[in-house]
Amino acid sequence: MLKRFTIFVLLLVFSATVFAQYDHPRKAKRSVSVDSRDSRYEAGLVIPYQNSASMQGEEGSGIDVDGSVGWGFFLGWNWTENINLSYTFMLNKPKYQATIIPDDLANLPIEIGYKMSKMDHRFNATYNFLKRPFTPFVTAGIGYTKLDSNIPKSIDQSVCWWDPWYGYICATDWNTFETSEFTYNVGVGVRWDFSDYIFSKAQYSKEFLSLDKGSLDFDYLSVEMGLLF
Repeated sequence: MLKRFTIFVLLLVFSATVFAQYDHPRKAKRSVSVDSRDSRYEAGLVIPYQNSASMQGEEGSGIDVDGSVGWGFFLGWNWTENINLSYTFMLNKPKYQATIIPDDLANLPIEIGYKMSKMDHRFNATYNFLKRPFTPFVTAGIGYTKLDSNIPKSIDQSVCWWDPWYGYICATDWNTFETSEFTYNVGVGVRWDFSDYIFSKAQYSKEFLSLDKGSLDFDYLSVEMGLLF
């Protein structure tokens, strides 16, 4: 998965470079230069790779989440050349495996594997270190994450167990776990303005998600392609 993601990133960068070269002759013909980010809006697409993560629950229960490539979009405003304020939406659907511990220790642990849905809403402030087309940056923000375990109901009798999502529970079916939680994130990256209107960003970020029975912290590698206007 990571190899395919790397190839995809290289293709994106190559395509953006070709487009920037194509735009260069037209840029020279403009009578007014708009090569500043100051007070300009921006929007585009983001391709996030969400790394694997795990959470240990009570009495040996736990969750292991696989890495996955998602998609998303962003909207931003450059308050100054250095300061950017933005909103980002990202959707990932990683596979995961949950370990369920029966209340009766004579029974073996149960392994459940499904694909969860994870939707992230991020509100970030970013500081670009340089007033140049190519600049490193740092970013931080708060967010709102909706998570759904997508577990179907499949038990025909009442049993009790230690669940990694709920803790100790007795029921007649598996309950799909759904929650919406506040998160925060920090990150570093680089930005490259190919032309007056086209830019790309690559960044590493870490998202901190706290749940009632533990925490799931995710590492992200993401690429953004956007337009300034």
